[in-house]
Amino acid sequence: MREIVFDTETTGVSPLTGDRMVEIGCVEMINRVETGRSFHAYFNPGRSMPAGAEAVHGLSEVFLSDKPRFPDLCEELLAFIGDAPLVAHNASFDFGFLNHELTLCGRPIVCLTRMICTLEMARKRHPGAKHSLDALCTRYGVDRSIRVKHGALIDAQLLAQCYIELTGGRQIGFSLAAEAPQSQFADVVRAAPARNQVRPPRRFEPSAEELERHAAFVGTLTDPIWVRLDGVR
Repeated sequence: MREIVFDTETTGVSPLTGDRMVEIGCVEMINRVETGRSFHAYFNPGRSMPAGAEAVHGLSEVFLSDKPRFPDLCEELLAFIGDAPLVAHNASFDFGFLNHELTLCGRPIVCLTRMICTLEMARKRHPGAKHSLDALCTRYGVDRSIRVKHGALIDAQLLAQCYIELTGGRQIGFSLAAEAPQSQFADVVRAAPARNQVRPPRRFEPSAEELERHAAFVGTLTDPIWVRLDGVR
């Protein structure tokens, strides 16, 4: 199964008040295994960058001034995500901005039935705990040392690893390897350990020599208990 894990960075918290998406990062997974394919782009939002938003992701108005507008890369993005389910942390936020940008350039929105929210998954699996991406990385031992500030592609890559853990652990991709294209998992299959060889059954009956030695030992016993019990029976 093909899935896309993605993240966005924006100028603020709501497209309804004029905020725009300025970065998107997407990571492709097949059967919960990263394929190495990704899509990443910065966008010129055509508006100023609030200081609070810049403090989060570090993307300044000057940096974004020469970047393409969303419509310039819209078709390339849609081709990459295809019809795959889309995984995001607090997915309603990212879906809101993605669909807002699609609407502005006259493209159909992404159906919400394709949305998979890892924040909701984490709340159900770990009630009462912290559920931020940083907290999930800590819980699952995912190295986030490169995450100095929020970045769409970095966050999508970290989320992909957390998503694997939320859906069963790192071994899940190997259990489904047979369902994926053979070329992708050929090395994994070749590296699989061989089945244990079946050993011939061991013989546990005593040998003639052992029986003879046992009889000689029993003959040395005086008044053995089984003789007395045999008389009682």
